[in-house]
Amino acid sequence: MVQFQGGLIRRAVVVGNGIAGAENQCFGLLQALGLSSRFSLHRVTRPRGRINDCLQWLPLPLHKKLDHILTRFLPSTVEPQNLTPALTSPSPSFHIVEEADAKQIATFARTTFHKDGPLLVLASGRDTIPVSTSIRRLAPQNVFLVQIQHPRINLDRFDLVITPRHDYYPLTPEGKQQIPWLLRGWITPRRPPDDHVVLTVGALHRVDSAALRSAASLWRDQLAPLPKPLLVVNIGGPTRNCQYGMDLAEQLTDMLQNVLWSCGTIRISFSRRTPAKVSKLLLEKFSANPQVYIWDGEGPNPHMGHLAFADAFVITADSVSMLSEACSTGKPVYVVGAERCTWKIVDFQKSLRELGVRAFTGKEDISEPWSYPPLNDAANAASRVIEALAKRGWTICT
Repeated sequence: MVQFQGGLIRRAVVVGNGIAGAENQCFGLLQALGLSSRFSLHRVTRPRGRINDCLQWLPLPLHKKLDHILTRFLPSTVEPQNLTPALTSPSPSFHIVEEADAKQIATFARTTFHKDGPLLVLASGRDTIPVSTSIRRLAPQNVFLVQIQHPRINLDRFDLVITPRHDYYPLTPEGKQQIPWLLRGWITPRRPPDDHVVLTVGALHRVDSAALRSAASLWRDQLAPLPKPLLVVNIGGPTRNCQYGMDLAEQLTDMLQNVLWSCGTIRISFSRRTPAKVSKLLLEKFSANPQVYIWDGEGPNPHMGHLAFADAFVITADSVSMLSEACSTGKPVYVVGAERCTWKIVDFQKSLRELGVRAFTGKEDISEPWSYPPLNDAANAASRVIEALAKRGWTICT
């Protein structure tokens, strides 16, 4: 006889959009909840190729309908993917479904509820909202929906929303001054957060003490012998709210040369968004310097090893994710380029300064130790999820 599991949550579904920065926030929360090996990932994908790359700003349903019409007249040259349903028992190697189906997930939640208990649904990113809200609408008694990042619609359609404080920047006096009157009705949020909104400082991620211990073990032979202090420099790329180019690259190059005397080793990494001309400049300036190592993108990504072994970080202001991860270590973090940021990122940088993060000037003594309370957004958000679940009479099976 099958025993009823009541309100014990034993599994989760992640609704992702294929963007690492969004999906990693869901993974980080799952890890903090103890469910990182018991979930399946269902992706919401946008049409690609032809004119579709110019239509990414459209709402996803409209974009797909338009693509369907275009496909009738312009046959696609892209081979269809083999989509395999993955609503099976969770395993350490999580399943990926390349096309999320809200009806299928809701049906799975309802039909397995008596045996396996409620289903936790985590989603992040604008394109996931139609799917995540449909799942909750179709199985309201069987799922608990957590939407990460502000969804820009009525928050009552979610059980819990987790979003950075700077998403509420439009409600501040400074934010209101920057919004043209005609656009104010389209800018979210339209009201202050209520009791089912969890505010974080930065982005959720998977960097916690256990992950750092694992990275330290994996990278010990390569990074532990390096001359100290080890300064890690993470360079992102210009964004809509943080514009910069060669001017910042040249400034950063000069500042790094000025602090070389106080460093044992400098290790530089670029992101996928780093402009080629920026990476080329730093390669030209430092590739011949034995004190400086620049990761060229080949081989294993040293990012987690850097987080574990760095004595200090210099990070460009554009990357909320990289800054959030580094700040979770409590080690010195210096930000470069914050003065070039606008809109919500200005508010994020203000929160970092309040935490204890400093601006990089090129006059620092990197060997000087200092710290601040480590940023612990994922653990704090997980606690709020557990509290919200308790109000439903549900709990996480750890």
